[in-house]
Amino acid sequence: MKKPPKPKIVKPHLKWVWKGKDRGWRPFHRITWLEGKKRKEKAIQLDWKGDLQELDHLYWACEAGRHIRQETPSKYTWRECIQAWRADQQIQGKLASSTKKSYRPPMEAILLKNGGKALKSTSRQDLRAAHQSLADTPKKADRLLQTVSLLWNFAALELDWPLGENPAKGIKHFGKQREFEPWPEWMVEALNEAPFRVKVLANLILGTGQRPGAAVAMRRDQFRGEWMVVRDEKGKQELEVYCPRELRWFVKDIPVEGQHLLSKNMTEPMTYHAIEKDFSAWRLSLGRDAKKFSLHGLRKLSIIRLAEAGASDAEIQAVTGQSAEMVAYYRKKANRRMLSKSGQERRE
Repeated sequence: MKKPPKPKIVKPHLKWVWKGKDRGWRPFHRITWLEGKKRKEKAIQLDWKGDLQELDHLYWACEAGRHIRQETPSKYTWRECIQAWRADQQIQGKLASSTKKSYRPPMEAILLKNGGKALKSTSRQDLRAAHQSLADTPKKADRLLQTVSLLWNFAALELDWPLGENPAKGIKHFGKQREFEPWPEWMVEALNEAPFRVKVLANLILGTGQRPGAAVAMRRDQFRGEWMVVRDEKGKQELEVYCPRELRWFVKDIPVEGQHLLSKNMTEPMTYHAIEKDFSAWRLSLGRDAKKFSLHGLRKLSIIRLAEAGASDAEIQAVTGQSAEMVAYYRKKANRRMLSKSGQERRE
């Protein structure tokens, strides 16, 4: 059987190696150098699974020295800290079973995302962004801060790990259940004069009904004609939903600066924290009446607009991914607005 042609993807240090008819052409990130007169080589196979986007991601990870096979195993990791905390009989003996149970979900989330990372690699900015991404569930968000602070202090005081200042210190908690006010129409109209990045994020949240963190990370290829792929951050699923015509037109006019609609570079999106700073400055320029409204309030406005348009609870959930309880709560606001409109119009 004739060998198929080598893929026509050319990058510095990217080498294609034939591995036999069953395995085909395999991409490797390969660099060579001389030590004295001896030639040295380091090659890392890129497990791209035939996905060009994944190949690009793995290639640039190698170029930046961030591929998993290039990383030196970290010391003083979150996994080591959590394991030590759970094994400390003196601490465990003092805690009520309900308290230990409440720490379990955030610790499992930390293990899943950052288990192999050093505590010192977690910055205050990272933690603040993670806290904000859970703003729709304030209790869960605050529990994350409490858990990080608990583990950090345990590592520093009980394990004598060489850590700096606790990154959770001073970050303001949401406190008791916080309601996000849906934006008034005058503030939505003011978006025409908002900074470009704020305008893009606001329209994505309002048009998709997603959380701000998911909207920031949206890629251009998630918009496919009349349909778009949205990410359910809680369920960790990607769902195909109908894209409203107004949002299709808006996305089409966004300049291409990378894979993402809000691009940091060719392959990475901007951070929510960076855009939220622009939003806060713009909101300040609108005066005191705008102070209580956040980007999360646009998601609530999305629910209200859908309800006012006659969408059922199931239809609203299919678009926004919100819980049945949250949809019911904001439907009441929509019903009240519509009733007040019809009531006032009777006087005219």
